[in-house]
This record gives sequence, C-alpha cells and structure tokens, in this order.
Amino acid sequence: MPRRRQQQHRRASIAMPPTNLSISSPPAAAPGPPLYLRRPLIAAATALAALLLLLIVLVAAAHPYAPWRANSAPTALLSRPVPSAPATKFYSFDLVREYPHDPYAFTQGLLYGGNDTLFESTGLYHRSSVREVDLKTGKVLVQHAMEGRIFGEGLTLLNDKLFQVVWLKKEGFIYDRHNFSKRESFTHKMHDGWGLATDGKVLFGSDGTSSLYQLDPKSIQIMKTVTVKYQDNEVLYLNELEYINGEVWANVWQTDCIARISHEDGLVVSWIFLHELRQHLWNSGNTEIDVLNGIAWDEENQRLFVTGKLWPKLYEIKLRPVDGPRDGSIEKLCPKASFYR
Repeated sequence: MPRRRQQQHRRASIAMPPTNLSISSPPAAAPGPPLYLRRPLIAAATALAALLLLLIVLVAAAHPYAPWRANSAPTALLSRPVPSAPATKFYSFDLVREYPHDPYAFTQGLLYGGNDTLFESTGLYHRSSVREVDLKTGKVLVQHAMEGRIFGEGLTLLNDKLFQVVWLKKEGFIYDRHNFSKRESFTHKMHDGWGLATDGKVLFGSDGTSSLYQLDPKSIQIMKTVTVKYQDNEVLYLNELEYINGEVWANVWQTDCIARISHEDGLVVSWIFLHELRQHLWNSGNTEIDVLNGIAWDEENQRLFVTGKLWPKLYEIKLRPVDGPRDGSIEKLCPKASFYR
C-alpha cells in the first residue's frame, strides 16, 4: 500500500423551600464504639494494607522481561466488558526485547526463517526488495533488489519457496529461499496484492479490503473467500498477514492494531493493541516512521516479533490480556495513527 500522504449556562436558580413547609433536623448519628475497642481494628487494617502493598511489589517483580509495559491503551478499553456480549478478547503487550531494524526498510511482509533470521519484503518504487535479515543485528544477509517499476508487498514461506505479491498488480513472484536468483512469476485474482501468509497447506491473501482469501499454492486460484467482520461491521484495510496457532493475524493499515481472525468464517476473535510501540519511537525522536506493519512468529520457541514501515527497531513482545468493552466500535478501538488524520 502507498506511503502516507503528506502532513490531514445558563445560571441555575436556587429553589427556596415554601414558607409553610416544616423542615426537621436529621437524627443525631449513633455514637461509635469506645476508642479502646477501635484501636485493634485500626491496627488490623494497617497490617492488611501493608500486606497488600507487599503483594503488589512481588507481582511487579515477577516480570523481569518487561523493561517497559504498554499502559496507554485506547480510551475504549477503560471500561469493563459487557457480560452478555460475544467473547471477543483484547490484548496489550509486555516488551521482551528489542532489536535493530533497517530504518530505510518500508516493511510490507515479514516472517521468521529459523536460526534467528527473518525474511522481509520491502516496498516503495525503486526501493523494493526481498531480503534475509539477521534478527540480532538487523544486518541484511542476502537481498534481491526488485525492478524500479515494482512496489513489493506481502511475503510468506511454503516448502522452501518464498511467495510475494506486489501492489496495484495482479501478479507475484516465487523465490527459492536459499537462492533469491531462482524465481518465477504468477498471476492471481485478488483485487490487489497486500498481504500473504500460510498454514503450510494453503496461502492466505489480503488486498486492502475486508476480504480474506484462501489460494491454492500450486495454481494460485482462489479456493475460498470470507469477509472479515467485527460486531457485524466489515474490517477494512487488511494488510500484512501471519498464520499463528490456527488464526490469521492481520495488521489493519493506518492503525496500531492487529486483528486475530478465524479464517473459517472471517470473525475477529481478538484484538491486539500496540499503540505504545509507535508512540515510544516517536517520543524518542523517530519522527520519520510510518505505520505499524510486520508480524513474524517463531513457532518452535513461541516468540512473537513486530515492526513497522521505516522503523529503526523490531520488537519481541509477549501478549497480556486486558479488559475491553464488547460494544466498542472499530474506530474507537483502533483509531487511525495520528499522522493519517
């Protein structure tokens, strides 16, 4: 998808009681227990407060992996769930660790390649590429630079083959994961090319709409399409995809949200809120960053990585459940990032 566009009493009268109305004084409060009976209760309450404070300190110490935690969740998350509403789940995150990331990489596709490496597809005309990256250093190990006319988009790995789609074209490319020079092209029937993921059998695709496609990896023909919805409303701008534990996870373009989707019926079963990641970067002086985009899952070690377009950092995070209203609209839960307003 394209890079962001350039920086969008009245005074109340006091009612007097009627003159013929008799106003009685309230009864005197009953006397409390003698002081010598109250002192043990006060001491017990003080001891209980001290015990609660100790428990809070111990719980906080139980999270050594979180140098900082997300605490600026959307306003819509401040209320408690509505008991009778559908069981949508909501998550914020704890930061496990951060890694360097190429600040010039307009990340469009991201996936874990094993042995602390990542595969990444980058976008923008004359800057698009497919690359293998060292997780710990952010160094590009192998790179295939694409033609200047091509805007790279989603990427996924199936049977040692990297599948990539491109923006504004119904075409894509297949690369040997070990040798990017060995590649072939294909065409597809999605409206556009945005995201790709796989469960090891089929390809899942997105095209910037609310449609989630299932594609045959051999013919690239569409096998099934579901409309992604939350509270009977379509979720638009599905972008980069990742298949994790039976769900398709999708970045929602222009927001700091990830939708966790049932690929069987298209329903959003969970939301992940990552607002503080971009805000933390912005507050650190990284004002050239673009929107959150990029999800990678290390299944063997159960590690989750996220990054964004032109972000100088890639983050390993651990999800933390939070309370959220079941009646919150998509716009309230996932407002557009500030630079898109």
